[in-house]
Amino acid sequence: MNLAQTTIKIKSGIMYRTFFILFFLLSVFNPGCKDNEKDENQSLNGTWDIDKDGIPKFVQINYIELDKIYRISKFRSSIGHDYSDAYEHCRSMKHYFEPRSDVAWDSVKIYAPVTGKITRVEQEWAGTKLEIASEDYPAFRFSIFHINLNQVYSIDDPVTAGQPLGHHIGSQTMSDIAVIVNDPTHQGRMISYFEVLSDNPFAQYTVRGVSTRDMMIIPKEIRDANPLTCDGDTFVSTDTLENWVILN
Repeated sequence: MNLAQTTIKIKSGIMYRTFFILFFLLSVFNPGCKDNEKDENQSLNGTWDIDKDGIPKFVQINYIELDKIYRISKFRSSIGHDYSDAYEHCRSMKHYFEPRSDVAWDSVKIYAPVTGKITRVEQEWAGTKLEIASEDYPAFRFSIFHINLNQVYSIDDPVTAGQPLGHHIGSQTMSDIAVIVNDPTHQGRMISYFEVLSDNPFAQYTVRGVSTRDMMIIPKEIRDANPLTCDGDTFVSTDTLENWVILN
């Protein structure tokens, strides 16, 4: 090997090592990697770790015609029946929306709270229950109960945030909504609808007297200190806590 060939070989080795070092540094220190960790957490495996990543406020639409609503039950209330997850029991981990007495309850419009797809359609004793998985946060699923649907919906049908789904079924029951998060254990953790509601739609509650989201939630510690008794999914004890928020 002559001097020219030796020089080329050395330069090639240096260039290769330099490229490898630059590639390694970019992969380690690229600031976009950490920013994308949460998106990867929910988009690659369809789960979301509330304890690690918090609860995103991504819902831009009120699911119900709010000006026709009189009062709303608190998360973990004793209204209705036991509706709890794998981590808590004997409490209602959803919100009931009771329309005003001076409006026809079957005139209350119901909307898709997020863009996504239908993941469940169930016929209830009054109306239909729809479950919608968010497109942006697929680990978050929204169940809306007692709808008089404006069309036939099937599993995997797409919906757009704000899309009319129909009306509340009527005065035989209240409208209710629940949010469940597919956590890393795949058992599902229930959270309040108000925890995912963004500031713009929440402002509609503020003008009705709801100053903070905390007003709509009974904390777990307080509910645990004031437990309810259930027989199956029926509450059989007297609740000492306030269960309702009356809107102005």
